[in-house]
Amino acid sequence: MDKRERMIPIAKPYLTEEEAQAAYDTILTGWTTQGPKVQEFEEKFAAYTGVKYAVAVSNCTTALHLSMIVAGVGAGDEVICPSMSYIATANAIKYVGATPVFAEVQPESYNLSPVDAEKKITDKTKAILIVHQIGMPADIDAFKELSERYNLKLIEDAACAAGSAYKGKKIGSNSELVCFSFHPRKVISTGDGGMITTNREDYYRRLKLLRQHGMSVNDRVRHEANKVIFEDHVEVGYNYRMTDIQAAVGIKQLEKLDWIVSERRKVAATYNEAFKDLDFIRLPSEKEGYYSNYQSYSIYLKRDCPLDRNSLMQELLDKGIASRRGVMTSHRETAYKNIQGNINLPVSEDLQDNSIILPLYVPMKEDEVTHVIDSFFNILMAPRVLTY
Repeated sequence: MDKRERMIPIAKPYLTEEEAQAAYDTILTGWTTQGPKVQEFEEKFAAYTGVKYAVAVSNCTTALHLSMIVAGVGAGDEVICPSMSYIATANAIKYVGATPVFAEVQPESYNLSPVDAEKKITDKTKAILIVHQIGMPADIDAFKELSERYNLKLIEDAACAAGSAYKGKKIGSNSELVCFSFHPRKVISTGDGGMITTNREDYYRRLKLLRQHGMSVNDRVRHEANKVIFEDHVEVGYNYRMTDIQAAVGIKQLEKLDWIVSERRKVAATYNEAFKDLDFIRLPSEKEGYYSNYQSYSIYLKRDCPLDRNSLMQELLDKGIASRRGVMTSHRETAYKNIQGNINLPVSEDLQDNSIILPLYVPMKEDEVTHVIDSFFNILMAPRVLTY
């Protein structure tokens, strides 16, 4: 057995024979593109999150792009968002010709700071795009109040947050446009894919048009019609469809979502208990009313940590344990350098540079969790020769 076969991965999707059978059965129906399974997945996802409508798309980036369009964000507008998020968050703003205005995050949650976001509001601000980073809900009420006070649109990047909840309500039901991801790194997966939830019928109808080339009559309606129908393309749209094969897998994944989240939370609780007395690290924490799916488990290393982050990652890798650096900061990527001149986001940069994401997935065996914990302690507590 080589090292890669023994490696504890940072994440992996929980997919079983049920999902494989669902995909197989769907393939045999002959309907493989967007069709009845997509509609079923949408209806079940809407019911799960507690909203009227859900629109399936090809991934969360396209979900964000379409949400920007229906929210009326366009050229010359500004959208406040965190830099500390995967670059797709900012990219979706650029796609519509608007400018992402990066604001600071809160160190404990990795989520956008309402205080700093308000400081960034100008007469060009059209929307605020919040991110529920690594599954931890952002302060939705604070941003709803801010958006209402300044007459701004609020959009949620919930790529990591399927199954998370905020003050007793599932993420997806708290604002007008909420975007999810079903990438393999997420809590449930369809291989890739996305979903937009909304309670607004006008948004729902336009989103369905935009994801399929602006086509007035979709394939399924034409297929089931007993009279000849000719479609019109009522506006310039996109090919952002989900396939029925993906949706069939998604339906099975959705049935397991609450159980998957409960299992992930058990692993996170084990980590928390093991590491709670290490005063040179900061662990993830949930405020009252915040319920995380623990899409990722991120630890912040304080200045008095015995080992720097990158060295710790390498030593974990040497022991067969994958890890990842803290969540990226988009403003330090080449594509966004100089977009706003000299950007000062010390909290975001510090979190990226000094955080480490540890393995967490379902099913993660007890001996795997123990190996991660023991290795973490052994590395950080090992005697070290000081060099000057």
